[in-house]
Amino acid sequence: MKKILLPILAAILVASCAPKTISFLGDSYTTFEGYIPEGNAIWYYSQPDTSRTDVSSVEQTWWHQVVTDGGYKLDTNDSYSGATISYTGYNGQDFTDRSFITRLPRVGNPNILIILGGTNDSWAGAQVGEYQYEDFQTEDLYYYRPALAKLLQDAKELYPKTQLLFVMNSELREDITDSSKEICEHYGVPFLQLQDIDKKAGHPNVAGMKSIAAQVLSVLK
Repeated sequence: MKKILLPILAAILVASCAPKTISFLGDSYTTFEGYIPEGNAIWYYSQPDTSRTDVSSVEQTWWHQVVTDGGYKLDTNDSYSGATISYTGYNGQDFTDRSFITRLPRVGNPNILIILGGTNDSWAGAQVGEYQYEDFQTEDLYYYRPALAKLLQDAKELYPKTQLLFVMNSELREDITDSSKEICEHYGVPFLQLQDIDKKAGHPNVAGMKSIAAQVLSVLK
């Protein structure tokens, strides 16, 4: 009996000591060359355009700092520069192919899933629409409120045992920010409003990345 129990107890101990896995679903703020799916648009490169950013290594990104400083293991980073939560993109383009809703099933099987989005919806002038929490039709998802509700509902259904965190950029439209907070409250998803993020060309620089990481870790820990 002891010979049977010891391997079982050892396996349980190893599993309990293993680091939690973490995935990220994001836009340009969470990209880095070579660390996101091939074909996804990138903002941050190992050889950066210095007129746009001073971030030059993956270790400087906020999400990599969260993984490293938090003691996590990276599962998946599915981020896409310019992506919107809704299906509406810039200049009225259809962004269904890159929307957060479409990419959600690709984040693996993490213990923790961090979603940082809404920035491009705000910048692209997406209409917020009405609050809606059921019976989603395709045409509804071109509006921000139904799209975010669909995203969070799908996340809770696809990843029922995963800890979710929705992160909201600073300096966005008030209707986007307020809508995001209310929809997160409806689904019981923790909501983090970022504050005082240093940016260049609208994107976090090295200092901004460090600040985002610290604010996210303060919630996770």
